Amino acid sequence: MTKEIPESFHSLIAEVEKIFSENRKISKLFENCFLNTYQTTLKQLHDGTTFVVTGDIPAMWLRDSALQVRPYLMVASKDEQIRGLIKGVIKRQFYYILEDPYANAFNQNPNGMGHQTDETDMSPIVWERKYEIDSLCFPIQLAYFYWQETEDFSIFDSTFDSVLKTIIEIWRVEQRHGEQSSYRFLRRNGNSTDTLTNDGKGADTDWTGMTWSGFRPSDDACLYGYHIPSNMFAVVVLRYATEIAERMGDLGLAKECDSLATEIRDGIEHFGTIEHPLHGRVYVYETNGKGNYVLMDDANVPSLLSAPYLGYCDWDNETYLNTRQLILSRENPYYYEGKQAKGIGSPHTPDHYIWHIALSVQGMTSRSPEERNQLLEYLINTDGGMGYMHEGFNADNSCEFTRKWFAWSNSMFSEFVLSLTGNVIKSSPLNKKSN
Repeated sequence: MTKEIPESFHSLIAEVEKIFSENRKISKLFENCFLNTYQTTLKQLHDGTTFVVTGDIPAMWLRDSALQVRPYLMVASKDEQIRGLIKGVIKRQFYYILEDPYANAFNQNPNGMGHQTDETDMSPIVWERKYEIDSLCFPIQLAYFYWQETEDFSIFDSTFDSVLKTIIEIWRVEQRHGEQSSYRFLRRNGNSTDTLTNDGKGADTDWTGMTWSGFRPSDDACLYGYHIPSNMFAVVVLRYATEIAERMGDLGLAKECDSLATEIRDGIEHFGTIEHPLHGRVYVYETNGKGNYVLMDDANVPSLLSAPYLGYCDWDNETYLNTRQLILSRENPYYYEGKQAKGIGSPHTPDHYIWHIALSVQGMTSRSPEERNQLLEYLINTDGGMGYMHEGFNADNSCEFTRKWFAWSNSMFSEFVLSLTGNVIKSSPLNKKSN
């Protein structure tokens, strides 16, 4: 049965259609993409929570689910139904984190689906147990944005208190992964990027103040344990958590959040930067604290490109601008230029495949109207004739693409288009962007 579209959605769609009246393809593509998550991926459960499939995979990713519903925050204050759906997503995310804070994707029920043969502490509720810092960041960000949009502080109850304390404990342990962590992950029947080296422990790291991650937001294994974009995101959400804990009256918890954020940020700025011979001081993508690092960026968020979108730095931060120049060039091994577009791809997809998510993020982090317009043209002309965004597409032929049903990508495009119309989440850094 087709879901009835809320009036609040119709209003946004009509506004976009009016602003882009001279280009019907933009408004039609926006309508398709904006409604995709609502029409195809959300399931309200009897316990009041909302289960969100990522698209063509029948599991709920903590990262994807937060970003899939993110554009809907813009109507949450005036639409009770949407407010309830988003609150249900947050509660479902909290439930999953308390079930297993090291897992990235979950089943709706403990049905044993997913990667149950992986060598790690799997359980039937877990679809995949790849530990990624951002999986713990996105639920905090979504809850904070929800509160700011709706003024509903009730989401921060005893369950949230347990979730936040669990996250802090994990991030503290993973500051000294080699000495203190019990986390292991081995997948013997997949690609090399689907498993960790060193008998599942991952490559050795030294203390930096940052917190360790087994996998990137792409679900590919980290080469070195300190993933800089994810640590940037951790700093941002810990600042949110500090504000929330203060409002809750737990000054000790607020102090702990603030202290950990400072340690991680100091680690990023000291160990996560280098002096590049052409670009000056830039952020690296990963490091191990031993002097090794990776210079690149990946399309998945959090990424280096997304740093101001996440709220880690200002839009005109010199180190960020230097980094942006590097990663949007062929010095980034996953930056591609083709007949139909140029942009950032990922080792997760074939060579020469650009990601729509990366194009949307590039647009939302650009201060140039010309660049934003060019990126919008790339996006609307590379849907492969399907009327939706995808994961990656061949830069020379967008009819060759991966994942025709990828709701996260649709939502990112929707947010980019909405930002061009002046519609942004109140507490999003996009609302503070100087154009």
